[in-house]
Amino acid sequence: MTHIAIIGNGISGVTAARHIRKRDSQCRITLISAETDHFFSRTALMYIYMGHMKFENTKPFEDHFWPKNRIDLKRAYVEKVDFANKTLHFDNDAPMAYDVLVLACGSKPNKFGWPGQDLPGVQGLYSYQDLETLEENSPGAKRAVIVGGGLIGVEFAEMMLTRDIKVSFLVRENRFWGNVLPPEDGDMIMRHMREHHVDLRLNTELKEVIAGDDGRARAVLTSTGEEIPCQIVGLTAGVSPNIAFLKESDLETQRGIMVNEFLETNIPDVYAIGDCAQFHQHPTGRRPMEQVWYTGRMMGETVGATITGKKTAYKPGVWFNSAKFFDIEYQTYGDVPGKAKEGQQSFWWEHPEGRIGVKLVFDETTHRFVGVNTFGIRMRHVVFDKWFHEERSVEYVLEYLPDANFDPEFYRKHEKSICDKFNKEFNTNIKPRKARWKRILNIA
Repeated sequence: MTHIAIIGNGISGVTAARHIRKRDSQCRITLISAETDHFFSRTALMYIYMGHMKFENTKPFEDHFWPKNRIDLKRAYVEKVDFANKTLHFDNDAPMAYDVLVLACGSKPNKFGWPGQDLPGVQGLYSYQDLETLEENSPGAKRAVIVGGGLIGVEFAEMMLTRDIKVSFLVRENRFWGNVLPPEDGDMIMRHMREHHVDLRLNTELKEVIAGDDGRARAVLTSTGEEIPCQIVGLTAGVSPNIAFLKESDLETQRGIMVNEFLETNIPDVYAIGDCAQFHQHPTGRRPMEQVWYTGRMMGETVGATITGKKTAYKPGVWFNSAKFFDIEYQTYGDVPGKAKEGQQSFWWEHPEGRIGVKLVFDETTHRFVGVNTFGIRMRHVVFDKWFHEERSVEYVLEYLPDANFDPEFYRKHEKSICDKFNKEFNTNIKPRKARWKRILNIA
């Protein structure tokens, strides 16, 4: 009987296990994690802290799901992989042999050698253990300093504010998330963050975390020479693949574990998926590493097919993602760079209330639609995906924008305003058509 071992019980590892079992009822599957006994929704960590959910509510599957589907769960930390002998060595148990290995090791928060970065009170926000640490650090805290602009940093800030802990946010660039959000988009989010009383410090980096008499963090020293008193320091300057235990092996690694289009590594019968995977040749329009929830799920499904006899290439399609900045929902589809690319034009529309906006990016010569950001508006992914593959023009997208409405009863009133502003800027005469459900439903 083939034994398939999967290191990591996040979305990528669990999806791989589920799809392997769907396609092969006989193989043995072992899912290994040192983090938690059962798979949980990592994106829900903030809601546990904020009191909106309990941990048991974040588990997508009941505990009986695993024995019912004969997926063995092992709570252990893998210290070493002996690839030559196909053996896993643990910190707390006897070695385990495998026939096929899937590395779904996930990520860990970045640290850049800041003095004091390992003091009590300094932490990231990625794992369940990070949540437990934050619960320990929060009582009595008056201020948190968050380092690094990005989605996790915003979540950290929102969590702190729900406990009446003031927040200072250090951003290295001259605007929030400047390497991802274009200027108008970033300006909207920065205004919104300040409305929520976030002390946003631009062009400011962490220089040092200063310890108090009790050995805990008591302040940070910034690159501007300012000392900011605080009791919590949140390190949210991105994440890195959690692969230190693999670095001295024959496995090919760079920043992540190197894989081909089939998620195969340089070692036979060893695959890498999720946050830890790095492509030799990334799919067209994508990045070498994509550390988001849905790509992990897609990789898990892909490798599950390959391992069970249907060799399948990873084809994620057009880039998309979604998130929330406090009260503003954010969606992005296609290519919307933080800094304008040569040969592209962009269009920005913003509602007067300042919490709703749309950014469209298109080819300067052909007007082919290449990307969109939406703020405070929900759009249909399947509609945009169709338009990308049909290489529609930005004018076509605006004309049929009602088809992309996810909540048309709330959103319809904005379409004319969006088209009117585009018409004024680009000397066109576009009028939005009424959404037709037959046209929308025939997309799939």
